[in-house]
Amino acid sequence: MQDQRCLSFIGRKAELRFLQNAWKSGRSQLIPIYGRRRVGKSKLIGEFIAGKRAIYLAGKKNLARAHLQELMEVAAQTFGQESLHQTSPKDWRHALQILHEHNRGAPLVLALDEFQWLVEAAPELPSVLQEFWDRDWEHGKPIFLILCGSYIGFMEREVLGSKSPLFGRRTGQIQLRPFNFQSARHFLPHYSITAQAQAYFVCGGIPLYLLKLDDRVSLEANLRLKVLDEHAALHNEPDFLLREELKEVSHYHNILTHLGSRSKAPREIEKDTGIDSRALAYYLGQLGQLGYIERSFPLAPGKANRLEVRYQIRDPLLRFWFRFVFPHQSSIYQLGPERAFDRLIKPHLDAFFGYGFEQLCRQTLPALYEKRGVHTAYEIGEYWSRACQIDLVSIRQDHWIDFGECKWGSHRNASRELDAKIRDYPVPGEVTVGKWLFTHHPLKNAPSGFECVELEELARASLRHDSEPPSLRFVPAAKGIR
Repeated sequence: MQDQRCLSFIGRKAELRFLQNAWKSGRSQLIPIYGRRRVGKSKLIGEFIAGKRAIYLAGKKNLARAHLQELMEVAAQTFGQESLHQTSPKDWRHALQILHEHNRGAPLVLALDEFQWLVEAAPELPSVLQEFWDRDWEHGKPIFLILCGSYIGFMEREVLGSKSPLFGRRTGQIQLRPFNFQSARHFLPHYSITAQAQAYFVCGGIPLYLLKLDDRVSLEANLRLKVLDEHAALHNEPDFLLREELKEVSHYHNILTHLGSRSKAPREIEKDTGIDSRALAYYLGQLGQLGYIERSFPLAPGKANRLEVRYQIRDPLLRFWFRFVFPHQSSIYQLGPERAFDRLIKPHLDAFFGYGFEQLCRQTLPALYEKRGVHTAYEIGEYWSRACQIDLVSIRQDHWIDFGECKWGSHRNASRELDAKIRDYPVPGEVTVGKWLFTHHPLKNAPSGFECVELEELARASLRHDSEPPSLRFVPAAKGIR
């Protein structure tokens, strides 16, 4: 079962179709691919370049000369020119000139993965690529240039940003997001819908994490064997993620531990961690640029109240690890995975799943809208104030506001609770109010005036794309390339 899943390429049909269509155009392409670690960027590139004439180089935390030597080794194989093994280019300009001179015949893919590390070793690389693109590649022999990176902030700033030498030259881009729930379910076909949802609340839509789970045993057994066991692959995965990109990880551990239980305002985080506001802003920014946390505002008509900003862990595995594993590592080692799970985790799992269910409902609402014929633009989020907390709010441009209550556990009195919360929300005049009730278990008696959605319908709902949409303030509108 596990081997079969590893050998197959699940999802990413839209991204592959985009790349293949660009390849078939016969024109040179410059396409950045970016997204957080473990989301499957390298796998996507590997699937695309299979059977094509390609040079693939993965950056490492290494010296530029080592990168250039490896580039020549790959080029020797691609071009069938063994003499390139002995070539030692003095810099990237020299190396690319060698590739350009040997690039004869069929179009060539040049894929530079972990681009942020290549640039760290050779800061001039973006300018050198811009020089070759403008002079030789854009209108010369077709070259398909892929620049791939895991540091989202770096890619948006140094590749896509207006101050980048490469600005305005890209012919497309792919931001690879985690799989949505509807696609993530295919990694665990033997699980029930409930177990698939629970696994998604722990692993999110990250393919590497989902592939680590064995759907022939229960999720609880997977958590004990694959996360709590000190020798397991996922046991220290969040720590590895942070250490791969960041320095002074103790500060990030501190922040994420205090965000593990719930979202918090900056002043709360500052108080809990003891980190002063200026340094805290930097650390939060770094985590945000890596895609591990996100900030949100209470969604209400008018301009967002930036004084009410909250930060939350975006990545489910990081949220699970900093909620249950990192704060209790000594106890887990002492008790062992079995007893640690029963004492430290199991009593709190339903609350953890409830938080994930709220996010799932917000992520899936666009697909539910599509199914129900709602075609207007909208923003989806949540709302909080001193008076109330509303799980789901959607402000639509057709003068309609939808409110949702999301119940993983008991849904008794849920409709009355939502009615009371709506009374404390700043609903403007001449707006139609819609009320939604999302539940894990089937409803025996649906409350009057509510749109009721059960987990099974959430699991079946799907958009045309298999990646999750941005979780907050989602507006399904096309963005042009500047």
